[in-house]
Amino acid sequence: MKNKFIYLSVLAIGFMSCEPEFENDVNANYTSGEADFSRYVAVGNSLTAGYMDGTVYKSGQANSFPNLLSQQFATIGGGAFTQPSFEEDVNNLGGIQGFAGTRLVINASAGGVQNIAGASTITLTPQAKAYNNMGVPGAKSFHLGLQGYAALNPYFARHATSPTASVIADAVSLNPTFFTNWIGANDVLAYATTGGIGVNQTGNLNPATYGMNDITDPTVFASVYSQIINALTVNGAKGVVATIPSVTSIPFFTTVPYNALPAEATASNTNALQLYGFLAQVTGGRILPLSTAAGSKNPVLIADETLTSLSAQISGAASTIPTLAPYAAALGQLYGKARQATASDLILLTASGKIGQPNAAGVAPFNVNGVTFPLQDGDVLIPSEKTAIANATAAYNSAIVSIATAKNLAVADMNSIMNQLVSGLKIETGQVYTANYFSSSTTEGLVLFSLDGVHPNARGYAVISNEIIKVINSHYKSNMPLLNPSYFPGINIVATNN
Repeated sequence: MKNKFIYLSVLAIGFMSCEPEFENDVNANYTSGEADFSRYVAVGNSLTAGYMDGTVYKSGQANSFPNLLSQQFATIGGGAFTQPSFEEDVNNLGGIQGFAGTRLVINASAGGVQNIAGASTITLTPQAKAYNNMGVPGAKSFHLGLQGYAALNPYFARHATSPTASVIADAVSLNPTFFTNWIGANDVLAYATTGGIGVNQTGNLNPATYGMNDITDPTVFASVYSQIINALTVNGAKGVVATIPSVTSIPFFTTVPYNALPAEATASNTNALQLYGFLAQVTGGRILPLSTAAGSKNPVLIADETLTSLSAQISGAASTIPTLAPYAAALGQLYGKARQATASDLILLTASGKIGQPNAAGVAPFNVNGVTFPLQDGDVLIPSEKTAIANATAAYNSAIVSIATAKNLAVADMNSIMNQLVSGLKIETGQVYTANYFSSSTTEGLVLFSLDGVHPNARGYAVISNEIIKVINSHYKSNMPLLNPSYFPGINIVATNN
């Protein structure tokens, strides 16, 4: 792992020395077309706030897509654009005191992703101001209209105009002439990034009963989304809405392979080899013997709550084997719903640091995560959970497009754009960007995601801005210049982290 990141320090020199530039041709005839950009307001969640590398930090927020858009809008009559103040982030560490950790960086001296050293200087001191960027990290669709939401969300608490304010009311108070709305990802993403430990609330029309990791009912989503759009357009404002990307296209779910156990590592694990041989005999093919062939890779062991438990069969068989008999009951409980992962499963990025490490809840030798201790529900998305996510995402996007069409609003199909990253997204400069997250020196400079694997980096937000600009130019007959994403920083690398 360490060697993998050493050469990134070379890339960092180029990334960190670049200041964002814009592809503005002074001789071009830029026009606003049918839209008025004088008062632009952005609503949404972390994707709107400029969240990247696991938090909001001063320099990262400067590259939020709404801020980048506002600078392009300035060429066609756009006015001033404000964002929640992060001036107190004097060391550019991000986070919020007592609530969120500092930003993620790559430590070139040690290798790997870490929180940057130091303590956050960002406080919850109220700013009591409505900003043009009303993106609130963590917000779901039904949170935007919730009065008193500041009591539930520290990011909104920092700038809510009053303790009883709502996000959408503060946004509308600025009387926008143009807006962007990218809300809804958290209505399904929180379920996905926690491995499906929440509840699919489809059929439950009372969001007050939802947990933070639950999937929002599509009818509830459509209703609150319509209310949001009605509020934003009450005075005739035009705007762009963005669809919700599929989780299968972001690195948080695609980086860690299902077969993450090299045969070279498992071949020397006698306990694991014997255990798998035993389980192969009593699980009916759920668990197969480990391969020891050079170059082969074994799938990680996972728990699948949808399986019929084989606990009794495993305990019974183990009780007849002297070396396993003392653990018979525990083995039945541990492996009753265990199976080896397949290509249809998604191993979460957060599980990468667990695989191969001891689990405190296990007893040696049955305590190695992903090997002799199954990865649990919070570490994996199984097919049934992926289906629930896909169904909800499709329903939300259908509602977004329908509501936008009824209001003659432009739609930025971010679901389609993010999905293209799987095979490669070619931009206007000819450069191809991929979702191949840190796989080699030839791709790391071309990844549009930050180190949290969910949110774009500055370069990614520049690409998103371009997609929105292209939609605006087409739908509202505007003529705005595009950004050059290569001028924006990619990954964050520090020589040392202490």
